[in-house]
Amino acid sequence: MADNIKRTVVITGGSRGIGRAICLALAGPDARIYFNYFSPGNEAVEKAAADETEKLVAAAGGSAAGISVNVASKEEVTAFFEKITGETDRIDVLVNNAGITKDGLLVRMNEKDWDDVISVNLKGTFYCTKIAAKTMMKQRYGRIINIASVVGVTGNAGQANYAASKAGIIGLTKTAAKELAPRNITVNAVAPGFIETDMTAVLSDKTREAMLGQVPLGRAGKPEDVAAAVLFLASEGACYITGQVIHVSGGMYI
Repeated sequence: MADNIKRTVVITGGSRGIGRAICLALAGPDARIYFNYFSPGNEAVEKAAADETEKLVAAAGGSAAGISVNVASKEEVTAFFEKITGETDRIDVLVNNAGITKDGLLVRMNEKDWDDVISVNLKGTFYCTKIAAKTMMKQRYGRIINIASVVGVTGNAGQANYAASKAGIIGLTKTAAKELAPRNITVNAVAPGFIETDMTAVLSDKTREAMLGQVPLGRAGKPEDVAAAVLFLASEGACYITGQVIHVSGGMYI
């Protein structure tokens, strides 16, 4: 990629938490950042969070545009990427971060909770990767980073749908890495462990204590810890790394 061309960076789920930290890590005068947000029934709050992400990126010297997109919808994802390529004519980095949880024991889990999590987490990653890869193949350059989870490797009671979706993302990552490598496109995954986010803030003290007991470093991670791994994988320093899963978990999985 020529030095005088701004990188086009796409991050799903960028309005808060890990997604926002990734937007900020990749922000700068050399990048144009696009991110999506989506929270049906909570649109005003999510729009305000997206606006805050845009402001923080601007304060960091970059530019960001947040757009409401349901990544589980093929039509919305297609329109999202058509807008981006229509404005920039390229996609250099894609970070598939959008995800939801609907926890419950396997024998009690209803089909809708299963389908919703798989649709957003796994199918959304599939849609975004497939569409972005077509542009990356034409330009013969790209970095795709998928946010998986430690539970996609270890499993976790009460999270059959979430663990399955994240395990699927790992399999998708490895397959896409093999298919896209000839076009100079790397595909890797980052697997966070127990990270301080809105998703983990609702856990009970007992659950938090139990989870921290599984972390050799003895503390929860921060969104910035995950963003640092993404920043590296998106850099030229990682140009010979593909098909890998980097665990950012304080040693939860060794």
